[in-house]
Amino acid sequence: MADISELTSDNAVYKTLLESTLAIPWKIDWSTMSFAYIGPQIEPLLGWEQASWVSAEDWAMRIHPEDRERVVNFCIAQSQAGVDHEADYRALTKDNGYVWIRDVVHVVRKENGEPDSLIGFMFDISERKKTEEKLIALQKELEALSYKDGLTGIANRRRFDATLAVELESARRGKTPLSLLMLDIDFFKQFNDMYGHIQGDQCLIRVAQTLSLALEGPRDLVARYGGEEFIIILPNADAVMAGNIAERCQRLIAKQAIEHKGSPHQGLVTTSIGCLTAMPDESLKPTEFIRKVDQLLYRAKQNGRNCVEKQAQ
Repeated sequence: MADISELTSDNAVYKTLLESTLAIPWKIDWSTMSFAYIGPQIEPLLGWEQASWVSAEDWAMRIHPEDRERVVNFCIAQSQAGVDHEADYRALTKDNGYVWIRDVVHVVRKENGEPDSLIGFMFDISERKKTEEKLIALQKELEALSYKDGLTGIANRRRFDATLAVELESARRGKTPLSLLMLDIDFFKQFNDMYGHIQGDQCLIRVAQTLSLALEGPRDLVARYGGEEFIIILPNADAVMAGNIAERCQRLIAKQAIEHKGSPHQGLVTTSIGCLTAMPDESLKPTEFIRKVDQLLYRAKQNGRNCVEKQAQ
């Protein structure tokens, strides 16, 4: 390996500066693809001895296998084009670990424009990557929470709205049925007045969990629509299937036998349900679909509650 003087023009001060930085300086001769120099900082960082960095192949083989092809192809292409560039990758350590590296590369060109050599610096960006990964994980967690009802743990109104838009479009394209169930806990205000809001919250949680058990399809979704109202999306469910699921919801809630002395229906918590099935076309908007199923729910309440009002269009 050539002496640092080839890179620094015998400038001892410059040599001292280069070798005292955290960044690792290096130089590769383009014609031979061999290292003219690499800083001694490489050894404490990766464990590979300074003298073991002989050719560009040594560099390539010390890149994590999952990053190697991408990084090598990118760097070769940029260098051949005479373009300065940088690349992030995982460099393998001698003890089989890895360190995140950012390689910043300057292409030195001959008078005819062809590459003469590559000069660069390697930076240890492991801590930065860890911070980025934590931020990404936190962002995903926050996104998940933004679609989850804080009390019951099921989907919230925001997720319902987003899912309904997607499922409506899917049903239009595939010419398949789409069903909505809107449910309301009967006499819930009286429940809260009689048992208190803590018990009211527990009731909402138990109903939400029970409704989740009633679903069948992989894309079925139950969401808390607001207050004591819940809404269920049933992709590919025709009127018969939707009606069966509505009745199952009522049966399962009845099995919970949640006491409600203020209810005329056996002194237990019950639900009223509107059940609407449609073959969506361009004229059916989400708001209209919701309005129609809400009308069915209102009819169920008018008819004495603890019942299902169904309609197919």
